[in-house]
Amino acid sequence: MKYRRLGKTDWKVSEVSLGTWQVGGTWGAPFSDKEADRILNEAIDSGINFIDTADVYSDGLSEQAVGRVVRSRSEYIYVATKCGRQIAPHTADNYTVKGLRKYVEDSLQRMKIERIDLIQLHCMPTDAYYRPELFGVFERLREEGKVQHLGVSVEKVEEAIKAMEYENVATVQIIFNLFRQRPSELFFDLVRQHDIGVIARVPLASGLLTGKFSAQSTFGEGDHRQYNREGEAFDRGETFSGVDYELGLQAVAKLKELFPGEENLAPIALQWILSFGEVSCIIPGASKVEHLRSNVGAVDRAPLTEAQLRSMNKIYRQMIKPAVHQLW
Repeated sequence: MKYRRLGKTDWKVSEVSLGTWQVGGTWGAPFSDKEADRILNEAIDSGINFIDTADVYSDGLSEQAVGRVVRSRSEYIYVATKCGRQIAPHTADNYTVKGLRKYVEDSLQRMKIERIDLIQLHCMPTDAYYRPELFGVFERLREEGKVQHLGVSVEKVEEAIKAMEYENVATVQIIFNLFRQRPSELFFDLVRQHDIGVIARVPLASGLLTGKFSAQSTFGEGDHRQYNREGEAFDRGETFSGVDYELGLQAVAKLKELFPGEENLAPIALQWILSFGEVSCIIPGASKVEHLRSNVGAVDRAPLTEAQLRSMNKIYRQMIKPAVHQLW
């Protein structure tokens, strides 16, 4: 494993880390503590020292699994969780200082830890980023020893830019992958200026960039790749990075032509992200240990050549950019 600095936290985190949205099994399936423990332990065994979860993942079961495994290990593992998505209806007006404090304390109780290393506001409505008191409460929680650092997980570049105006924001978690390249522009310039740690989420575009899907692929009823393609349940950009599924398949077919003989494109897609020095870590999910091993394998491959990177970016410019670039 290789490690990178996570912005002003000054932590050295594994460049391939772990996201736990579906760590207990596939989306929509019952949560398996056994499978979650197996994946989490294998992640730590492989050198991963940064694990990202959220209070809403599997109704808190993901946090419980992360806490249980981290407490059982001798290595120090940075635990990042998120809060705010429990709010219903999910509007800026419904965010309160009291509510955010309670969410943090509930997460501490679920994970049975004394302090959260990184607490992140979880994809707030845009208007909420203009309420300083929502960021100030975490400074008080830090003084109480309940959290160490504050970050945000965002849908849009504009939200990230606004969040970085708050001095206590240390990290930004943002969708960034071969099919979502806008963050590499102004956002990355500001990241360098503000010394912000960048956590790249949805790095495989909900699995689209693995190259394993086809027009005949099916997804379960509880899988957002089935029910949220047009943003019916939450932001469309969370599902296949907002790329139309059929268009995405066409672009992936072109990507396969660049890498003949590669049955699994996931490590290549992850390498593309890691070619950017502004990225501190990526947090691909894993519903199976095999997925985790594939993701970690990205660090052992020979670096992508400049010619390969140019060809990959050409696919984005010609096929994907016109449809999605300015939306997020």
